Amino acid sequence: MITAGDFRNGVTFEEDGGVWQVVEFQHVKPGKGAAFVRTKVKNVITGSVIEKSYNPSAKFPTAFIERKDMEYTYADGDLYYFMDNETYEQVPISKSELGDSFRFVKEQMVCKVHSYKGKVFAVEPPNTVALKIIHTEPGVKGDTATNVVKPATLETNAEVKVPLFINEGDTIRVDTRTGEYLERA
Repeated sequence: MITAGDFRNGVTFEEDGGVWQVVEFQHVKPGKGAAFVRTKVKNVITGSVIEKSYNPSAKFPTAFIERKDMEYTYADGDLYYFMDNETYEQVPISKSELGDSFRFVKEQMVCKVHSYKGKVFAVEPPNTVALKIIHTEPGVKGDTATNVVKPATLETNAEVKVPLFINEGDTIRVDTRTGEYLERA
């Protein structure tokens, strides 16, 4: 059990049948009235964020979120298979749990799989990945205005904006959180 007075960023707890993670918290002691804890909490299953106030003595059961490194092995229809590197167990995960940043993941990449009581609710790819460009238009000589970018298709079929000097066949680093080009690899 955890009390609202013990809330810190990243703490997970159960309330009203949901699993919540503290994003922000503030202990408030007004001049009049009782103290309270003002929080911004995120539902780890659905991703929704709400603001709530709690009495500092309110108690909640602690929720333990398991974060495990697993290797993405292959896809079969709408199911994506991940292998636990310790037990070699294959875990199928539905496309709906993968999220937008999964478009930068290719086979044999290690991702963090988040689960609660055995149910997978999120897959977190590495922060940066090196991917090969399979298609992009050649840069036009003389078109050197500041920060000019062009679209490029990566080996995972994701599309990113890259500088003009990047060519087909180059390998680049991409930030999976923002989907932005970082550098040439």
